[in-house]
Amino acid sequence: MSALPETPSGRRPLKTRQWPVFQKLAAELARRDVSPNMISVWSVIFATGACLCLIATNHVSHDLLRRGFWLLAAIMIQLRLIANLLDGMVAIEGGKKSAVGDLYNEVPDRISDPAILIGAGFAFGGCPLLGMGAATVSVFVAYVRAIGASTGVGQVFLGPFAKQQRMALMTIVCVAGMVLPARLQILHDENAFGITAAALGVIVPGGIVTAIRRLLKIADLMKARLGTTDASV
Repeated sequence: MSALPETPSGRRPLKTRQWPVFQKLAAELARRDVSPNMISVWSVIFATGACLCLIATNHVSHDLLRRGFWLLAAIMIQLRLIANLLDGMVAIEGGKKSAVGDLYNEVPDRISDPAILIGAGFAFGGCPLLGMGAATVSVFVAYVRAIGASTGVGQVFLGPFAKQQRMALMTIVCVAGMVLPARLQILHDENAFGITAAALGVIVPGGIVTAIRRLLKIADLMKARLGTTDASV
């Protein structure tokens, strides 16, 4: 029987985890007895704030106010990602892992991703249908990752549109909304599709490709574990 190749880690590989600023912040939070589960809950609060700010961009007429909501949405998205980073660091590096930590690690993300993407669908220049589609795809991509863990071959974090890439694109959209005049954000006048809708239109097929790549990788790992060269999936 052939040896099983190295399986993906249970933690998402992030270079930012090695940044001194986040290491110091995680150490300080652990020292102050802030639980990783509490940080996970805050990630949902930030995501909800981002969702509301995104929706607000389509319900204000004052240009400066709209730009302000775009800025706040970008900040909230990044704070959500930082919270996602710190909860794991406080749990593992800070030695505060709890019995229900895995639930707090997964469930908030399944709320946060759809909230932000659905909010983008209702944002200025967005498309509600694409927002719903992107949210559904994001949940399925995460579900496929969980399948790897449930089959025993480990979690697979392949892209091209994992959580970090989706949120990076949404942040770029927010910055563009803050910087560009409203007239330049609309790409199709008749149905008011804009940069936001275009980004969501990229996330949907990008997420489908990501799910397929992960499924194929999981299948390869399962075959390797059994030491078979069977080509069927």
